[in-house]
Amino acid sequence: MLALSACAFCAIAAALHLASIAAVMRRMRRSEADKPREETLEGVSIVRPICGLENFTEETLLSGFLLEYPDYEILFCVAQPNDPVIPLVRRLIDLHPLVRARLLIGNECISANPKLNNVVKGWTAASHPWIVMADSNVLMPPDYLHRLLESWRPDTGLISSPAIGCAPGNVWAELECAFLNTYQARWQGFADSVGLGFAQGKTMLFRRAVLESAGGIRALGLESAEDAAFTKLVRKSGLRVRVVNRPFPQPLGHRTAAEVWRRQLRWARLRRDTFRAYFMPEVAAGGLPPLTACAIFAGSQDWPVAGALIAFAAIWYGAEAVLAYIAAWHLSWRSPLVWLARDALLPILWLASWLGNGFVWRGTPMRVLNRGSAA
Repeated sequence: MLALSACAFCAIAAALHLASIAAVMRRMRRSEADKPREETLEGVSIVRPICGLENFTEETLLSGFLLEYPDYEILFCVAQPNDPVIPLVRRLIDLHPLVRARLLIGNECISANPKLNNVVKGWTAASHPWIVMADSNVLMPPDYLHRLLESWRPDTGLISSPAIGCAPGNVWAELECAFLNTYQARWQGFADSVGLGFAQGKTMLFRRAVLESAGGIRALGLESAEDAAFTKLVRKSGLRVRVVNRPFPQPLGHRTAAEVWRRQLRWARLRRDTFRAYFMPEVAAGGLPPLTACAIFAGSQDWPVAGALIAFAAIWYGAEAVLAYIAAWHLSWRSPLVWLARDALLPILWLASWLGNGFVWRGTPMRVLNRGSAA
């Protein structure tokens, strides 16, 4: 009985793994819709919350000034007047006078989410019907706005993009790439392919009217994370959250093991709090559970266990490598080892998410409280 259960689990896990990879590769290869003529494009307001200086901050903020789009504005939102990022933003604005850009300083406390409190003034100041909320560490390619708008359909309420880790400066940054790219971005793309798209706060495009009809910017404070709140509001309105076919990069640079762990733990606790039914199966995610099941079944059949594990791992991680190659995501000789380390951490991360409610966001200590609130 145990052997049959192990065999069934191994087969189901492998089928889902390969199906998710095939779906995302199909999305990557899918022809983009024809771009609308520039004279028909509506204006877009890009609201970028900023806080402090990180790796590649100048490069990511600069990318917003180089977009190939006829009518857009950038609204930089910073909470504190002494933030060290302010001189950089002012210099970039001065260097690009042809791009409409403003720096908005101040903080309006409408929720326990400091990022949401920071962007309220940007929402108020936005002058266009389309609004993009984009984190400061997102690298915007020249066709950034075109790619977002091309994903819009009549039944869409929100377009989002997960972050794709790039330019890792050390092995810990490669581990973060392993979490972001062929694991999280893959599953988000697959979820969208089967009609279960989730927003991610890295990039969110929407029409102002959609959010206004759901209660305005303050409605995003109903959950611990604004992207989770937006997902639920859009679904409640009978609309869909869609994910772009080719997500946008986030350059990483150097990372420490503690930084990677804290970030993944924060996201795990927020997922546990906001989408618990979807979070529960994550304990069996990754390659470690099916590899264990493969060993159990091979042993029960008197097959060479080592040979069975090597063959299964080659198929599992080989498919992941093909996805990374086709998608032009980070791929190195260390990637299979890093993916294996990531998968070993996934059940530990899942368990750790239940052992507390605290996390730190941009230096602000927060706690998940009572499902759907944070302090």
